[in-house]
Amino acid sequence: MKRILVTGAGGSPAANFTRSLRLSGEAFYLIGVDSDKYCLQRAETDERHLVPSCSEPDYLDVLNEIIRRSNADLLYSQPDAEIKVLSRERERIACRTFLPSKESVRILQNKFSSYERWQAAGLRVPKTVMINREQDLESCFKKYGPRIWLREIEGAFGKGALPTSDIKQAKGWLDFHNGWGRFCGAECLEPQSVTWQSIWKNGDLVVAQSRRRLYWEFANRAPSGVTGLTGTGVTMADQEFDELALKAIAAIDSKPHGIWSVDMTLDHDGVPNPTEINIGRFFTTHFFFSKAGLNMPLIFVKIAFDEPIPNLPGKVNPLPVGLAWIRGMDFKPILTTEEKIDESEAELQSLRSQLNGARG
Repeated sequence: MKRILVTGAGGSPAANFTRSLRLSGEAFYLIGVDSDKYCLQRAETDERHLVPSCSEPDYLDVLNEIIRRSNADLLYSQPDAEIKVLSRERERIACRTFLPSKESVRILQNKFSSYERWQAAGLRVPKTVMINREQDLESCFKKYGPRIWLREIEGAFGKGALPTSDIKQAKGWLDFHNGWGRFCGAECLEPQSVTWQSIWKNGDLVVAQSRRRLYWEFANRAPSGVTGLTGTGVTMADQEFDELALKAIAAIDSKPHGIWSVDMTLDHDGVPNPTEINIGRFFTTHFFFSKAGLNMPLIFVKIAFDEPIPNLPGKVNPLPVGLAWIRGMDFKPILTTEEKIDESEAELQSLRSQLNGARG
Protein backbone atom coordinates (compact mmCIF):
# COMPACT_ATOMS: atom_id res chain seq x y z
CA MET A 1 0.00 0.00 0.00
CA LYS A 2 1.42 3.37 -1.02
CA ARG A 3 1.79 5.85 1.82
CA ILE A 4 1.39 9.46 0.72
CA LEU A 5 1.97 12.58 2.81
CA VAL A 6 -0.20 15.58 1.92
CA THR A 7 0.68 19.09 3.12
CA GLY A 8 -1.97 21.75 3.70
CA ALA A 9 -4.19 18.73 4.27
CA GLY A 10 -7.02 20.63 5.94
CA GLY A 11 -7.66 22.89 2.95
CA SER A 12 -10.22 22.33 0.22
CA PRO A 13 -7.66 21.71 -2.56
CA ALA A 14 -5.91 18.99 -0.54
CA ALA A 15 -9.27 17.45 0.40
CA ASN A 16 -10.05 17.16 -3.31
CA PHE A 17 -6.70 15.40 -3.80
CA THR A 18 -7.39 12.87 -1.05
CA ARG A 19 -10.98 12.36 -2.23
CA SER A 20 -9.72 11.66 -5.72
CA LEU A 21 -7.36 8.97 -4.46
CA ARG A 22 -10.13 7.39 -2.38
CA LEU A 23 -12.41 7.47 -5.42
CA SER A 24 -9.88 5.47 -7.46
CA GLY A 25 -10.65 2.30 -5.52
CA GLU A 26 -6.95 1.66 -4.97
CA ALA A 27 -5.61 1.30 -1.45
CA PHE A 28 -3.69 4.32 -0.17
CA TYR A 29 -2.57 5.27 3.32
CA LEU A 30 -2.74 9.05 3.59
CA ILE A 31 -0.79 11.16 6.10
CA GLY A 32 -2.06 14.72 6.49
CA VAL A 33 -0.05 17.65 7.84
CA ASP A 34 -1.12 21.26 8.26
CA SER A 35 0.32 24.31 10.00
CA ASP A 36 -3.13 25.43 11.15
CA LYS A 37 -4.35 23.44 14.16
CA TYR A 38 -7.99 24.05 13.28
CA CYS A 39 -7.76 23.25 9.58
CA LEU A 40 -5.81 20.11 10.48
CA GLN A 41 -8.91 18.62 12.11
CA ARG A 42 -10.68 18.69 8.72
CA ALA A 43 -8.03 16.64 6.94
CA GLU A 44 -9.57 13.55 5.32
CA THR A 45 -6.48 11.44 5.94
CA ASP A 46 -5.63 8.32 7.95
CA GLU A 47 -3.48 10.29 10.36
CA ARG A 48 -2.99 14.00 11.04
CA HIS A 49 -0.02 15.97 12.31
CA LEU A 50 0.53 19.65 13.08
CA VAL A 51 3.66 21.16 11.53
CA PRO A 52 5.28 24.59 11.85
CA SER A 53 4.68 27.24 9.24
CA CYS A 54 6.98 26.72 6.26
CA SER A 55 8.53 30.11 7.11
CA GLU A 56 9.85 28.73 10.40
CA PRO A 57 13.40 27.31 10.53
CA ASP A 58 12.41 23.88 11.83
CA TYR A 59 9.66 23.27 9.28
CA LEU A 60 11.63 20.80 7.17
CA ASP A 61 13.11 19.01 10.20
CA VAL A 62 9.64 18.40 11.64
CA LEU A 63 8.24 17.38 8.26
CA ASN A 64 11.06 14.90 7.67
CA GLU A 65 10.58 13.36 11.10
CA ILE A 66 6.90 12.80 10.35
CA ILE A 67 7.86 11.30 6.98
CA ARG A 68 10.20 8.87 8.74
CA ARG A 69 7.78 7.95 11.52
CA SER A 70 4.88 7.43 9.14
CA ASN A 71 6.99 5.68 6.48
CA ALA A 72 5.65 8.03 3.81
CA ASP A 73 6.68 7.08 0.27
CA LEU A 74 5.63 10.25 -1.60
CA LEU A 75 4.99 13.90 -0.72
CA TYR A 76 2.27 15.95 -2.41
CA SER A 77 2.13 19.63 -1.46
CA GLN A 78 -0.80 21.97 -2.25
CA PRO A 79 -0.08 25.46 -0.77
CA ASP A 80 2.13 27.69 -2.92
CA ALA A 81 4.17 28.86 0.07
CA GLU A 82 5.08 25.29 0.97
CA ILE A 83 5.81 24.35 -2.66
CA LYS A 84 8.25 27.26 -2.78
CA VAL A 85 10.20 25.92 0.21
CA LEU A 86 9.93 22.23 -0.71
CA SER A 87 11.03 22.88 -4.28
CA ARG A 88 14.08 24.80 -3.13
CA GLU A 89 14.98 22.16 -0.52
CA ARG A 90 13.85 19.06 -2.44
CA GLU A 91 17.17 17.24 -1.97
CA ARG A 92 16.60 17.28 1.79
CA ILE A 93 13.12 15.76 1.70
CA ALA A 94 13.11 12.25 3.20
CA CYS A 95 10.79 10.71 0.57
CA ARG A 96 10.19 10.95 -3.15
CA THR A 97 8.62 14.00 -4.78
CA PHE A 98 7.21 14.77 -8.24
CA LEU A 99 7.93 18.46 -8.74
CA PRO A 100 8.67 20.73 -11.71
CA SER A 101 12.18 22.13 -11.96
CA LYS A 102 13.36 24.56 -9.32
CA GLU A 103 13.71 27.31 -11.92
CA SER A 104 10.16 26.82 -13.21
CA VAL A 105 8.75 27.03 -9.68
CA ARG A 106 10.81 30.15 -9.00
CA ILE A 107 9.65 31.92 -12.15
CA LEU A 108 6.00 30.96 -11.95
CA GLN A 109 5.55 31.87 -8.32
CA ASN A 110 6.34 35.44 -9.36
CA LYS A 111 3.65 36.84 -11.66
CA PHE A 112 5.90 39.56 -13.06
CA SER A 113 8.70 37.11 -13.87
CA SER A 114 6.29 34.87 -15.79
CA TYR A 115 4.89 37.93 -17.60
CA GLU A 116 8.39 38.87 -18.74
CA ARG A 117 9.03 35.37 -20.06
CA TRP A 118 5.78 35.30 -22.04
CA GLN A 119 6.31 38.77 -23.43
CA ALA A 120 9.82 37.84 -24.55
CA ALA A 121 8.39 34.74 -26.26
CA GLY A 122 6.01 36.94 -28.25
CA LEU A 123 2.83 35.78 -26.54
CA ARG A 124 -0.08 38.15 -26.21
CA VAL A 125 -0.23 39.10 -22.53
CA PRO A 126 -1.88 41.90 -20.53
CA LYS A 127 0.53 44.85 -20.49
CA THR A 128 2.08 44.92 -17.03
CA VAL A 129 4.52 47.03 -15.00
CA MET A 130 6.03 46.73 -11.54
CA ILE A 131 4.72 49.37 -9.13
CA ASN A 132 7.78 50.44 -7.18
CA ARG A 133 6.88 54.10 -6.67
CA GLU A 134 4.10 56.60 -7.39
CA GLN A 135 5.51 57.47 -10.81
CA ASP A 136 5.09 53.84 -11.87
CA LEU A 137 1.47 53.90 -10.79
CA GLU A 138 0.79 57.15 -12.61
CA SER A 139 2.45 55.78 -15.75
CA CYS A 140 0.38 52.59 -15.51
CA PHE A 141 -2.86 54.58 -15.45
CA LYS A 142 -1.69 56.75 -18.34
CA LYS A 143 -0.69 53.80 -20.54
CA TYR A 144 -3.25 51.13 -19.60
CA GLY A 145 -6.15 53.02 -18.03
CA PRO A 146 -8.67 54.26 -17.42
CA ARG A 147 -9.15 51.01 -15.45
CA ILE A 148 -6.13 49.00 -14.28
CA TRP A 149 -5.62 45.76 -12.37
CA LEU A 150 -3.42 45.75 -9.26
CA ARG A 151 -2.21 42.45 -7.81
CA GLU A 152 0.57 41.07 -5.67
CA ILE A 153 3.29 39.35 -7.66
CA GLU A 154 3.21 36.37 -5.27
CA GLY A 155 0.25 34.55 -3.77
CA ALA A 156 -2.90 32.71 -4.82
CA PHE A 157 -6.68 33.25 -4.69
CA GLY A 158 -6.52 36.76 -6.12
CA LYS A 159 -4.37 37.91 -3.20
CA GLY A 160 -4.34 41.69 -2.96
CA ALA A 161 -6.09 42.12 -6.32
CA LEU A 162 -7.99 45.32 -7.05
CA PRO A 163 -9.45 46.67 -10.29
CA THR A 164 -9.66 50.45 -10.10
CA SER A 165 -10.08 53.60 -12.16
CA ASP A 166 -9.19 55.86 -9.22
CA ILE A 167 -5.54 56.67 -8.67
CA LYS A 168 -6.18 57.87 -5.11
CA GLN A 169 -7.85 54.56 -4.30
CA ALA A 170 -4.91 52.72 -5.90
CA LYS A 171 -2.38 54.65 -3.79
CA GLY A 172 -4.40 53.98 -0.65
CA TRP A 173 -4.61 50.28 -1.51
CA LEU A 174 -0.85 50.02 -2.01
CA ASP A 175 -0.15 51.94 1.19
CA PHE A 176 -2.55 49.72 3.15
CA HIS A 177 -0.96 46.51 1.82
CA ASN A 178 2.61 47.85 1.98
CA GLY A 179 2.54 46.95 -1.67
CA TRP A 180 5.10 49.28 -3.25
CA GLY A 181 7.62 46.97 -4.89
CA ARG A 182 5.42 43.92 -4.26
CA PHE A 183 2.54 44.73 -6.62
CA CYS A 184 2.29 44.99 -10.37
CA GLY A 185 -0.23 46.96 -12.39
CA ALA A 186 -1.79 45.73 -15.62
CA GLU A 187 -4.52 46.44 -18.12
CA CYS A 188 -7.86 44.92 -17.09
CA LEU A 189 -9.06 41.94 -19.10
CA GLU A 190 -12.53 40.51 -19.56
CA PRO A 191 -14.00 38.24 -16.83
CA GLN A 192 -14.04 35.06 -18.98
CA SER A 193 -11.25 32.69 -17.97
CA VAL A 194 -10.08 29.14 -18.64
CA THR A 195 -7.75 26.80 -16.77
CA TRP A 196 -5.75 24.15 -18.66
CA GLN A 197 -4.58 21.61 -16.09
CA SER A 198 -1.82 19.27 -17.23
CA ILE A 199 0.64 16.62 -16.03
CA TRP A 200 4.04 16.14 -17.68
CA LYS A 201 6.87 13.63 -17.37
CA ASN A 202 10.36 14.65 -18.46
CA GLY A 203 9.10 16.93 -21.22
CA ASP A 204 6.30 14.66 -22.45
CA LEU A 205 2.66 15.64 -21.99
CA VAL A 206 0.76 12.88 -20.18
CA VAL A 207 -2.70 14.47 -20.04
CA ALA A 208 -4.39 17.89 -20.06
CA GLN A 209 -7.96 19.02 -19.53
CA SER A 210 -9.56 22.43 -20.01
CA ARG A 211 -12.23 24.00 -17.85
CA ARG A 212 -13.85 27.40 -18.20
CA ARG A 213 -15.06 29.27 -15.14
CA LEU A 214 -18.58 30.68 -15.23
CA TYR A 215 -18.23 32.80 -12.09
CA TRP A 216 -16.32 33.20 -8.84
CA GLU A 217 -18.01 32.04 -5.65
CA PHE A 218 -18.42 34.91 -3.14
CA ALA A 219 -17.35 37.42 -5.82
CA ASN A 220 -19.48 40.11 -4.16
CA ARG A 221 -17.33 39.79 -1.02
CA ALA A 222 -14.01 40.71 -2.68
CA PRO A 223 -13.03 44.18 -3.93
CA SER A 224 -11.63 42.66 -7.13
CA GLY A 225 -14.53 40.29 -7.72
CA VAL A 226 -11.91 37.52 -7.81
CA THR A 227 -11.83 35.10 -4.89
CA GLY A 228 -9.95 32.12 -6.32
CA LEU A 229 -13.04 30.05 -5.51
CA THR A 230 -14.70 28.77 -8.66
CA GLY A 231 -18.47 28.68 -8.31
CA THR A 232 -19.25 26.67 -11.44
CA GLY A 233 -16.74 25.23 -13.89
CA VAL A 234 -17.53 23.59 -17.23
CA THR A 235 -15.41 21.19 -19.30
CA MET A 236 -14.44 22.47 -22.73
CA ALA A 237 -12.20 21.78 -25.72
CA ASP A 238 -10.82 24.62 -27.81
CA GLN A 239 -7.71 24.31 -29.95
CA GLU A 240 -6.85 28.00 -29.53
CA PHE A 241 -6.60 27.61 -25.76
CA ASP A 242 -4.75 24.29 -26.07
CA GLU A 243 -2.10 25.80 -28.32
CA LEU A 244 -1.69 28.88 -26.13
CA ALA A 245 -1.28 26.78 -22.99
CA LEU A 246 1.43 24.72 -24.67
CA LYS A 247 3.24 27.87 -25.81
CA ALA A 248 2.98 29.43 -22.33
CA ILE A 249 4.55 26.32 -20.79
CA ALA A 250 7.27 26.05 -23.45
CA ALA A 251 8.26 29.68 -22.79
CA ILE A 252 9.09 28.71 -19.22
CA ASP A 253 10.54 25.21 -19.52
CA SER A 254 11.65 23.18 -22.56
CA LYS A 255 11.26 19.96 -20.54
CA PRO A 256 8.24 20.41 -18.23
CA HIS A 257 7.75 17.93 -15.42
CA GLY A 258 4.98 17.53 -12.86
CA ILE A 259 1.77 19.58 -12.64
CA TRP A 260 1.23 22.73 -14.74
CA SER A 261 -2.14 24.53 -14.51
CA VAL A 262 -2.31 27.39 -17.01
CA ASP A 263 -4.79 30.23 -16.37
CA MET A 264 -5.90 32.18 -19.45
CA THR A 265 -8.24 35.18 -19.66
CA LEU A 266 -9.86 36.79 -22.68
CA ASP A 267 -8.86 40.36 -23.54
CA HIS A 268 -11.18 43.03 -25.00
CA ASP A 269 -10.67 41.58 -28.49
CA GLY A 270 -11.73 38.13 -27.36
CA VAL A 271 -8.17 36.79 -27.57
CA PRO A 272 -6.95 34.54 -24.72
CA ASN A 273 -3.95 35.76 -22.71
CA PRO A 274 -1.94 33.65 -20.24
CA THR A 275 -2.15 35.31 -16.82
CA GLU A 276 -0.44 32.77 -14.57
CA ILE A 277 0.53 29.13 -14.21
CA ASN A 278 -0.20 27.43 -10.91
CA ILE A 279 2.89 25.28 -10.70
CA GLY A 280 3.39 21.98 -8.90
CA ARG A 281 -0.21 21.66 -7.74
CA PHE A 282 -3.73 21.01 -8.97
CA PHE A 283 -6.33 23.77 -9.04
CA THR A 284 -8.76 23.72 -6.15
CA THR A 285 -11.68 21.97 -7.85
CA HIS A 286 -9.78 19.13 -9.53
CA PHE A 287 -12.12 16.59 -7.90
CA PHE A 288 -14.50 17.75 -10.66
CA PHE A 289 -12.38 15.92 -13.24
CA SER A 290 -12.00 12.88 -11.00
CA LYS A 291 -15.76 12.52 -10.60
CA ALA A 292 -16.21 13.00 -14.34
CA GLY A 293 -13.79 10.14 -15.06
CA LEU A 294 -10.35 11.76 -15.31
CA ASN A 295 -8.56 11.12 -12.01
CA MET A 296 -5.48 13.31 -12.34
CA PRO A 297 -4.27 12.78 -8.73
CA LEU A 298 -4.21 9.03 -9.40
CA ILE A 299 -2.27 9.64 -12.62
CA PHE A 300 0.11 11.92 -10.67
CA VAL A 301 0.81 9.14 -8.16
CA LYS A 302 1.22 6.49 -10.87
CA ILE A 303 3.81 8.61 -12.69
CA ALA A 304 5.62 9.42 -9.43
CA PHE A 305 6.08 5.67 -8.88
CA ASP A 306 6.90 4.95 -12.55
CA GLU A 307 3.79 2.83 -12.95
CA PRO A 308 1.49 2.55 -16.00
CA ILE A 309 -1.34 5.08 -16.01
CA PRO A 310 -5.02 4.26 -16.68
CA ASN A 311 -6.05 4.15 -20.33
CA LEU A 312 -7.22 7.54 -21.65
CA PRO A 313 -9.26 8.32 -24.78
CA GLY A 314 -6.77 11.09 -25.56
CA LYS A 315 -4.05 13.24 -24.07
CA VAL A 316 -5.81 16.59 -24.48
CA ASN A 317 -9.36 17.21 -23.23
CA PRO A 318 -10.41 13.57 -22.85
CA LEU A 319 -13.58 14.48 -20.92
CA PRO A 320 -16.88 15.26 -22.67
CA VAL A 321 -17.57 18.94 -23.31
CA GLY A 322 -20.27 20.63 -21.26
CA LEU A 323 -19.93 18.85 -17.92
CA ALA A 324 -20.61 21.32 -15.10
CA TRP A 325 -19.33 21.31 -11.52
CA ILE A 326 -21.39 23.47 -9.16
CA ARG A 327 -19.95 24.11 -5.73
CA GLY A 328 -20.09 26.39 -2.70
CA MET A 329 -19.75 26.42 1.05
CA ASP A 330 -21.23 23.66 3.23
CA PHE A 331 -22.84 21.56 0.53
CA LYS A 332 -21.59 18.71 -1.64
CA PRO A 333 -20.56 19.73 -5.18
CA ILE A 334 -22.93 18.74 -7.97
CA LEU A 335 -21.79 17.16 -11.24
CA THR A 336 -24.29 17.96 -13.98
CA THR A 337 -24.35 19.32 -17.55
CA GLU A 338 -24.84 22.71 -19.16
CA GLU A 339 -27.86 21.26 -20.92
CA LYS A 340 -29.49 20.44 -17.59
CA ILE A 341 -28.78 23.94 -16.30
CA ASP A 342 -30.29 25.49 -19.43
CA GLU A 343 -33.43 23.35 -19.01
CA SER A 344 -34.23 25.12 -15.74
CA GLU A 345 -33.98 28.51 -17.48
CA ALA A 346 -36.22 27.32 -20.32
CA GLU A 347 -38.78 26.09 -17.80
CA LEU A 348 -38.82 29.50 -16.11
CA GLN A 349 -39.23 31.30 -19.43
CA SER A 350 -42.12 29.01 -20.37
CA LEU A 351 -43.82 29.63 -17.05
CA ARG A 352 -43.41 33.40 -17.43
CA SER A 353 -44.88 33.25 -20.93
CA GLN A 354 -47.89 31.37 -19.63
CA LEU A 355 -48.40 33.84 -16.80
CA ASN A 356 -48.04 36.84 -19.12
CA GLY A 357 -50.50 35.24 -21.52
CA ALA A 358 -53.02 34.69 -18.75
CA ARG A 359 -52.71 38.30 -17.65
CA GLY A 360 -53.23 39.49 -21.23
